[in-house]
Amino acid sequence: MRFQQNPLITPKDIKPSQSDLEVCCVLNPGVARFNDQTILLLRVCERPLQEEGWLSVPVLEKEAGRYKILRFKKDDPLLDFRDPRIFDYGENVYLTTASHLRIARSNDGVNFTIEPKPFIFSNSDDEEFGVEDSRITKIEDTYYIYYVAVSRNSYCTKLASTKDFKNAQKHEIIFHPQNKDVAIFEGKIGDSYIAFHRPDLSIFRAPPAMWLAYSKDLIYWGRHKLLISPRKKMWDSARIGAGTVPILTDKGWLEIYHGANEKHNYSLGLLLLDALDPSKIIYRSDEPFFEPQEEYE
Repeated sequence: MRFQQNPLITPKDIKPSQSDLEVCCVLNPGVARFNDQTILLLRVCERPLQEEGWLSVPVLEKEAGRYKILRFKKDDPLLDFRDPRIFDYGENVYLTTASHLRIARSNDGVNFTIEPKPFIFSNSDDEEFGVEDSRITKIEDTYYIYYVAVSRNSYCTKLASTKDFKNAQKHEIIFHPQNKDVAIFEGKIGDSYIAFHRPDLSIFRAPPAMWLAYSKDLIYWGRHKLLISPRKKMWDSARIGAGTVPILTDKGWLEIYHGANEKHNYSLGLLLLDALDPSKIIYRSDEPFFEPQEEYE
């Protein structure tokens, strides 16, 4: 049953990071329990205030720690903006928006207070077009935050960490360009950390699938292996990817994953993996257990 107060957070609830920007989307939060609070690490997607006849886009000004605004006349023959998310200007590629990660806190899991400033913001060339879609895994007393960094050179997955959700320390790129949907299991299994990830397989016309990788230190990952792929003529036929951080139950590791069909309809399914060897599949749902019904879905 859906909670009647959904949706909880919308763009109008969030203050832009700059006065010349507007919040156009809020989506894909990472989730954690910290002390007695529920923490959402929101992806806040922003764009410049638009003017008639112009296309304005945000690009990171690294030294200043903010976005600068680039303006293009819509009738410029070098401009190709048929896609609302990405466009070309001559030989350069830009996104129409930029994202950062913002904390929302709740004492009851229902009513959230959103912090006025970004928690994780772009500050490097590989984050030129923003940081997106975080997940959070707690290991001992540290919360590891992994997120997608986007630039003109593609996207990749990076790692940060915090112990207090006041300050975050950024680390390395942990999954190479054109790899996302990472979800790290809590604690070591055997002698390794394990993560789901989703490399881009399009060169061989293979749809996005879920892989496993192993690490000793959360930075360097190897022993990659395919876990599950989309299934033809089913609810997850076009693409799949990790959703939640895996949950350890008395039956094994439970993963709630997302899938989409050829019509781009997204739903959620269940995956149950062996507790000692998550490469062994115990169960995968033939039908989605949660699918779109409401207008906001």
